[in-house]
Amino acid sequence: MSEQAQALDEVAGELRERLVREAGADAGDRGGGGMGAPGAGDAGGDAGEGASAGALAGAGADAAGALAGAPARIAALVEREGALLSAPERVELRRRVAERAFGLGPLEPLLADPSVDEVMVNGVGGEISVWVERAGRIEPTAAAFGSVAELRHAIERILAPLGRRVDEASPLCDARLPDGSRVNVVIPPLALDGPILTIRRFRRHGFGPAELLDAGTIDAPLHDFLRACVRARLTLLVSGGTGSGKTTTLGALSSFIPDGERIVTIEDAAELQLRQPHVVRLEARTASLEGRGEVTIRRLVRNALRMRPDRIVVGEVRGGEALDMLGAMSSGHDGSLSTVHAGSAEEALRRIETLALMADVALPHGAIREQVAGAIDLVVHQRREPDGRRRVVAVSAVDRVAGGVGARELYAMRDGRGIWRLPLPDELAARITAAGWTGPQR
Repeated sequence: MSEQAQALDEVAGELRERLVREAGADAGDRGGGGMGAPGAGDAGGDAGEGASAGALAGAGADAAGALAGAPARIAALVEREGALLSAPERVELRRRVAERAFGLGPLEPLLADPSVDEVMVNGVGGEISVWVERAGRIEPTAAAFGSVAELRHAIERILAPLGRRVDEASPLCDARLPDGSRVNVVIPPLALDGPILTIRRFRRHGFGPAELLDAGTIDAPLHDFLRACVRARLTLLVSGGTGSGKTTTLGALSSFIPDGERIVTIEDAAELQLRQPHVVRLEARTASLEGRGEVTIRRLVRNALRMRPDRIVVGEVRGGEALDMLGAMSSGHDGSLSTVHAGSAEEALRRIETLALMADVALPHGAIREQVAGAIDLVVHQRREPDGRRRVVAVSAVDRVAGGVGARELYAMRDGRGIWRLPLPDELAARITAAGWTGPQR
């Protein structure tokens, strides 16, 4: 960063603080703070600053008025305090103050970059504190927050409109930006080196099957096979590690569902963007500051059964909802889709069993294994390669075996080439052949 840019940054920070104080005074005169919750100011300094930051973020009716007048306030403040600057410098200063007032400061250029998939802020200070992921690879950036207070204010601006907060009593938080990007926050005392902010970018139009083909995630024969599987109403489970692209693949697979079906999606943080005309989107809710109002994924799965769904799409199975999902899949809601964290198809099935046991229902382990075998037809396993590319590396059919449930590999990626293990099981072959699959083109 040049000396001139650094100087503008420092001035922008000072003007932003003055703007915050003025907005806080106005919000106090109207009798309402931005966060509207006791202790909200703990997340970013004193209570007045917490309220005003929330106001500028757009939380509440009073905040809307403050936000509407913010550009004019910023322009007047810059003209008054920056009279000695050139016209281009004043324009740049207004932009920087605006970023700090109701944007995310130094992260704004990164979030505006379409090539950035994830932004990671590792506290303040040090040689590099902000990292990004591009094309599956993590890269350092020159962006940085000037102080812990500035980073905490940015975190406030994310959380305030959602009625969430972080403080020493509750130092962890998940949230979602207005564009759908997922946010995770960890602050001291859990984060030893200062506040940690992770933003996973949301792509408004998502990746369709064609984009997965272009990216090398799937090849053409596998594309045709999976399309036939979805249309034949096979129940698919997408497995993989963190960042392997499971949700992206799930969204692409969902595009194969016919338009005439009613689809209910259930997610912890809404990411899926299905393009069919009849989609009902449900999102879990965390407890309020008073510890009330929590709505879990498991409760939403149960409720979805009363909504006359043709298919249920669960963004990720993480807990006892696995048992309810298995029950739904094996009782008339075939063709449903979900994801799970696992290192292989076999591990995915074992993990579903374990998660179903977390439902605190006194079912024998053998009965749960039978449900897994009867509910899930295929496991699509995906991983992130060392070069950053995401690939579907295996597709396995779920079989009943002696003593439990097993996975029979139908497709595997070997040395960059898809290998099919034919013939397919008779029942599976009959169903996908009826859906139009003619076999892999060799």
